[in-house]
Amino acid sequence: MENREAARRLSVLRRVMKENGVHYYMITSADCHGSEYVHEHFRARAYFSGFTGSNGTLLVGAEQAALWTDGRYFLQAEEELAGSGIELMRMQERGVPAIEDYLRDALKAGDVLGFDGNCVSAEQGKKLEKICGEKKAGICYDKDLADIAWEGRPPLPAEPARELPEEYAGESCADKLREVRCVMEKEGADYLFLSSLDDIMWLFNLRGGDVPCNPVALSYAVVGKDDCILFLQKKAAEGISPASCGVEIREYGTLFTWLKEEFPKKKGCTAYRGEKIENNRVCGVTERHITEDGNTEENDRKSAKSAVRILASGETLSYRLMKILSEKGELILGESPTELLKAIKNEVELAKSRETYLLDSAALCRFIFWLKQHVGKEEITEISAADKLAEFRGQIPGFTDLSFTTICGYADNGAIVHYAADEKTNRRLEDRGMVLVDSGGQYMGGTTDVTRTIVLGEVKEEEKKIFSLVAVAMLRLSEAVFLEGATGRTLDILARQDLWRAHLDYKHGTGHGIGYMLNVHEGPQRISWQYRKGAKEYALRPGMLISDEPGMYMAGSFGVRTENILEVVKEEENEYGTFLAFRHLTYVPIDREALDKRFLTEEDVVRINKYHRAVREKILPLLNKEEQKWLIEATEDL
Repeated sequence: MENREAARRLSVLRRVMKENGVHYYMITSADCHGSEYVHEHFRARAYFSGFTGSNGTLLVGAEQAALWTDGRYFLQAEEELAGSGIELMRMQERGVPAIEDYLRDALKAGDVLGFDGNCVSAEQGKKLEKICGEKKAGICYDKDLADIAWEGRPPLPAEPARELPEEYAGESCADKLREVRCVMEKEGADYLFLSSLDDIMWLFNLRGGDVPCNPVALSYAVVGKDDCILFLQKKAAEGISPASCGVEIREYGTLFTWLKEEFPKKKGCTAYRGEKIENNRVCGVTERHITEDGNTEENDRKSAKSAVRILASGETLSYRLMKILSEKGELILGESPTELLKAIKNEVELAKSRETYLLDSAALCRFIFWLKQHVGKEEITEISAADKLAEFRGQIPGFTDLSFTTICGYADNGAIVHYAADEKTNRRLEDRGMVLVDSGGQYMGGTTDVTRTIVLGEVKEEEKKIFSLVAVAMLRLSEAVFLEGATGRTLDILARQDLWRAHLDYKHGTGHGIGYMLNVHEGPQRISWQYRKGAKEYALRPGMLISDEPGMYMAGSFGVRTENILEVVKEEENEYGTFLAFRHLTYVPIDREALDKRFLTEEDVVRINKYHRAVREKILPLLNKEEQKWLIEATEDL
């Protein structure tokens, strides 16, 4: 999209804003379910700004517009916003205000802040509501102005869903519901409201096709102590029958009517009249209320104790749904039990993931061999290389899709963390320098994610230094041994230590959770060094899968990232506690042509050689003779 087209679209949006009395309009990257990756129908922020990264928030005023995004996308956003009139706000950089602080300065008494309340989380919506109250400004969340201004908006997706056999899920829907209800009972919750798509798919052993690369179906779920309702689009619900688990299926579009007219079903319920967020839970009443029968706040407190208690995630529940549910009972904006239960894989999920990662690693090895054999001899571009890798993955039994759009960045394009080649940026690969390839697949048996930086020809000394530092950063973290209870923030320094000593850093986390035949990015576990006030931290537990992906990005020159997926395992339990460790799932060689012993310690050399011996042992039987010969050379001891 040309930048002048973004400017034109913003002018249409501003006209709609003026017609509706809105002075500032905010557009997030999310859909109605708090998803990271969304269908085209929900990509309003990309439509109006031209910025196509997965994370960003656009704020449009009558004269100015600004877009906030994180360090993964700074270079990409600079290019895509250039000439659009939209100011880039580099999140967490010195002197850059958070969007809430920006609004505190910008809003005047009588102004109105607008946003689609379906696509703003409950947590963020409450912050915005508070700011508007402080500034004596109005708030408009029940009008989707972007929809009015969006010409030719794609319709909602509605692909058929499918049931996941227990031989792959490892656990029945009925068993999962029992686990969830056990947590609900401990929390004192009568109902659990679910809007996170991957949580819903996991709970009901379903997979869909409504979001590219993410096998999810648009859905909501309400789990009670004895009943359960799943809201799915009619087409998605055809052919599935979770009724055996006591699940009732209703049409996706009827949710709000059902909430207003039928929920809650518990007799004698008194609606909760106020809420206070404290440590992500609702506790108490925030203001005095006088009911029609003359009851005061004290009676409200007593009635609240008998109200239906509804548990929901404040991160994925929309602001609009929060408003509705708050009138239906005591709303607990806490943590959905499905998130942690989903993150800790069962034995079937782990066994199949291990098998899948070996096959996926072999496919990447075949691709690297092919690329090194053909680069410089025929025309290969970033896009055609990505297509070739997808072809290798497509030959694996059980392959269903990519797990995300392949990142294939040659030379300076590799410095754009989440680069996506298009017709304008697509670069021809030459037999010099390096190419960064971050890719993954969806299989019947697992979801994969792996990054390798591949040498195509002569590399410079600086490239060797950065490559070597990043490679050993990944391996050092993978060898961590830690006490049960440690979080990813405890371990992040193992990856960054030498980079920090060289006064270098990468502007993204070191690790994220991985789904099982679901989203490639999955919470709640993560590895990141930075303390963030109010951010939740979760201990790593056996059965979790997590990425290990340090990198370095030299703007205008090159980028390096090396990523393996690790399984958290129990190593030993003794009088000092339970010790955990990591086990590699990814077995792909680290390109020896860019490893330079001048930048490595003796221990680093041992680490690399040990890992390469494991790669050779596990992957050699999966390759043909020519590929085997290459792998033997590629994994020789340094």
